[in-house]
Amino acid sequence: MIRIAVANQKGGVGKTTTAINLATALAATGWKVLLVDLDPQGNASTGLGIDHAHRERSSYELLRGDCSLGEAVVQTRVPRLDLVPATVDLSGAEIELIDFEQRTHRLEEALDAGSPGRWDICLIDCPPSLGLLTVNALVASQSILVPLQAEFFALEGLSQLLKTVERVRSGFNRSLSILGVALTMYDRRNNLSGQVADDVRAVLGKVVFETVIPRNVRLSEAPSHGLPALIYDHRCPGSEAYMSLARELIGRLPKPAAAA
Repeated sequence: MIRIAVANQKGGVGKTTTAINLATALAATGWKVLLVDLDPQGNASTGLGIDHAHRERSSYELLRGDCSLGEAVVQTRVPRLDLVPATVDLSGAEIELIDFEQRTHRLEEALDAGSPGRWDICLIDCPPSLGLLTVNALVASQSILVPLQAEFFALEGLSQLLKTVERVRSGFNRSLSILGVALTMYDRRNNLSGQVADDVRAVLGKVVFETVIPRNVRLSEAPSHGLPALIYDHRCPGSEAYMSLARELIGRLPKPAAAA
């Protein structure tokens, strides 16, 4: 199973929106997808229509070892898309995990123990921090996808995130790589968005995806209906952009894995 962490320590950059809609787009192309909600806010779970009453098991119990991956998974309304939901209990996990052995490898061990072949790809929606939850996601993943808001302040935290990736790579997961940086909330009417995009591409080059995700009211409305934007309004510019991003992402995956 291919594992990709969707991470950025800055909040409000479209990280959860990216995780939900990429997962939906991949499922629409025939992939069997698992989305792990590792954010205590549980926005990915809410955005996929999983209310709190149906979160009997969550990523919190999974990290603690109180349940298996199969027990934590719930089906979503999107065909071929399963979810490990999150609850507010996850907010205390960073402190509790300190007492566990291999505390940075808890998620990796849980995913390794899952049913082989049940899913083709796993996306992990990380919290807006570089704490133990995000480190668990980076250790468990082969690559990281970074949603980056096309605004000046978003650039400031990028170097810190890249340093964290390098530390995880050198200390815990040598195979971790950056799959790509996706520019989100892009406003073509705003010169600043274009300047930020140019600056990011000048520094990171081909690491930045060609597809940019525009500011789009439909993307913001969809979670309140418990639906990904691709189902809420598949013709809106935001949905079309995420379908394009999914195709670009698949093109960057290893060929044998993509063929699966």
